Amino acid sequence: MNQILLYSSFFLAISSFILCLYACGRVGNFIKATQGLDWDAIANITGDLATTKKTIQTLNNRINGMHSPKVAEQELMLQLLSNQQKPQANGKLQGG
Repeated sequence: MNQILLYSSFFLAISSFILCLYACGRVGNFIKATQGLDWDAIANITGDLATTKKTIQTLNNRINGMHSPKVAEQELMLQLLSNQQKPQANGKLQGG
């Protein structure tokens, strides 16, 4: 039992060390990629991303609106049609 705990903790330590090296490598690549950016470029990129996001949301809302059925309106139309097709009771007119 002691050996299982010893080996499992050893493998856990090695795997966490490998993940740490991987994370450090990714952070280093990010720092190298963003080395030449100044604050104006970052502000322009942020504004462009916000504009693109808003455009995509508007397009998705339009597409979703085209495909979603108007259940309440359809039910009202069906009720109206069924009421018009029913014959009048005892030949009397009903109304308000």
